[in-house]
Amino acid sequence: MFNLFKRKAPPVTGNSVSPAAEVAARSWLGRLRSSLQRTGSHFTALFTGKPIDDELYEELESALLMADAGVAATQYILDKLKLKVKHHGSQNASDIKALLVEVLTELLDPLERELDISQFKPTVIMVAGVNGAGKTTSIGKLTRHLHDAGASVLLAAADTFRAAAKEQLMVWADRNQVDIVSQDNGDPAAVAFDAVTAGIARGKDVVLVDTAGRLPTQLHLMDELKKIQRVVQKADPTAPHEVLLVIDGNTGQNALAQVKAFDEALRLTGLVITKLDGTAKGGVLAAIALWAQERQHSQANSLAVYFIGIGEKLEDLQGFKADEFAQALIS
Repeated sequence: MFNLFKRKAPPVTGNSVSPAAEVAARSWLGRLRSSLQRTGSHFTALFTGKPIDDELYEELESALLMADAGVAATQYILDKLKLKVKHHGSQNASDIKALLVEVLTELLDPLERELDISQFKPTVIMVAGVNGAGKTTSIGKLTRHLHDAGASVLLAAADTFRAAAKEQLMVWADRNQVDIVSQDNGDPAAVAFDAVTAGIARGKDVVLVDTAGRLPTQLHLMDELKKIQRVVQKADPTAPHEVLLVIDGNTGQNALAQVKAFDEALRLTGLVITKLDGTAKGGVLAAIALWAQERQHSQANSLAVYFIGIGEKLEDLQGFKADEFAQALIS
């Protein structure tokens, strides 16, 4: 398995963590906390020695709703929190902070999974998302990380509806020194088919298919996505192996609506959440996590948040870790 975004076990020298790894981990967590500070500001004043009573829980409810956790996830979190407070015998609001982080981590933990590209060669990854979510840029960053991890990547410029989308992807291909398959005014499904076929012939590790940005209400374009998926399966009956949706973290509860709509059409396997820097809506991950739990009852494959983005730089796209995110959200 390629060592992609693997930060769970930093390198150890002797009996201590590698200084470089420790600095990198602290730097990322610090930037994540800074990016989510507008969300965290809703909680700051709540852990200041107040008694644990109905008023405090009402303030917590308001803070969670303002962070865009949604009604269902907010109620779920408060119910779990009250059980933990009772179990631990907590008396003061300052004790609740750690317990709230614990509840959020437990809720988000099923979303944490590393992207595994070792099971298929090539691993075919379809990437969808509405215009403006940062889809093509995220593909470029992911391509760089894959390339740096030693994987050979082939890009498919199947976003033929948006002006300059192909050119934007070609810039990323040139920057990352990877191959790209494109056509002038080509049919998106045909481009995807050619790319998967070429990926197989060239022995590539990964084929990344950039599909057209669209709104889930544009049914004819959603049908085009389904067509791409069907045609990809003609080139490789086991593909696509991953279907990712890129969503803008600033859109709050609308992000959950997008996830539901695209999942119904494509059966998503993973999410990339971008633009979390400067947002006050980071709590939407709690809503997505709760919905994903319910989704498991009807679908075999679990949903992952593979990556989160907090800026424009390459290192600002990192693998999702539930405990880090929960700590940053509440801090």
